[in-house]
Amino acid sequence: MQLRQTDLAAHLAKTLLPIYLVTGDEPLQALEAADAVRQSARARGHSTREVLEVDKGFDWGRLAAEAGSLSLFGDRRLLELRLTSPRPGTEGAKAIADYAARPPEDAVLLVLLPKLDRDQNRSAWFKAIDARGAIVQIWPVDVSHLPGWVAQRMRQRGLSPAPGVAEMLAERSEGNLLACVQEIEKLLLLQGLGPVTTAQLAGAVADSARYDVYGLVDTALSGAAARSLRMLRGLRAEGTGETLVLWALAREARMLAEISSALDAGGRLDSVLQVHRVWDKRRPLVQQALRRGSTAGWRQALVLCEHCDRATKGQATADPWLLLEDVALAMAGRPLPAPTRC
Repeated sequence: MQLRQTDLAAHLAKTLLPIYLVTGDEPLQALEAADAVRQSARARGHSTREVLEVDKGFDWGRLAAEAGSLSLFGDRRLLELRLTSPRPGTEGAKAIADYAARPPEDAVLLVLLPKLDRDQNRSAWFKAIDARGAIVQIWPVDVSHLPGWVAQRMRQRGLSPAPGVAEMLAERSEGNLLACVQEIEKLLLLQGLGPVTTAQLAGAVADSARYDVYGLVDTALSGAAARSLRMLRGLRAEGTGETLVLWALAREARMLAEISSALDAGGRLDSVLQVHRVWDKRRPLVQQALRRGSTAGWRQALVLCEHCDRATKGQATADPWLLLEDVALAMAGRPLPAPTRC
């Protein structure tokens, strides 16, 4: 059985299956789904909890041993199997499938692991859990749906967001649901139950957006110019060194200039991307940037990087962060008219 996280609470109110698999890379929702299973098991008398951390060299015989053991006091048990990889390996896959084929009557197994790939979704161990238990796949909240998620979460905690509040908090905690929930709890402590205005929010919350250098590069390549600037300014506010940001942007601009030049010379796209070791996961983003830009444009971005490099070394009077904004805008498809800030 496959369940959406939003349906898990209603499901657990009715029944408790012998196995639950929670998989996904969004930490808050994965944590809450696992907690819901734990609470339901505890409410049904599963008072003993055994945690198996799967690391390198893990003895998969422990899972079979736990399945076959009996509690000294006849207590029901909750077994947690925590994997750091979505692939349990040959031995692990067999151990999980064997457990699912004959789950003990006095135990519930909770399997926690990162987001599964398509191959694992078709594996025998996955199908064995699907047949006897429930699979909860966690998906990140889309940016366009984030304000609605924030508003619902605030109302659940007794807060009534005024127009614009949910959007403002979603922007400030962009992509980081855990930080968003923490800010809602902070608002609850500071403001109490009831209405929350944008002025109250501005005074109470911190900018918790997850700004990182690689995220900035991908955002610029996607063409999101305004968001790129916001992320860049967030990196600056967090104290990130401009040389690190410059290195990441320059490396990407150089690669795109080389790829674009090779394609202009008649190279095949797949072959050129393979030569430059562009991962399959990043290829759609790189191809999107290549369609939007040109070889001359990517070379212009590299010139801007050179100007910025001189500024970081004190060889030019320009502000390196303003030059980095120019680079990000150029990579997002918004090249500035010459002369640039240098």
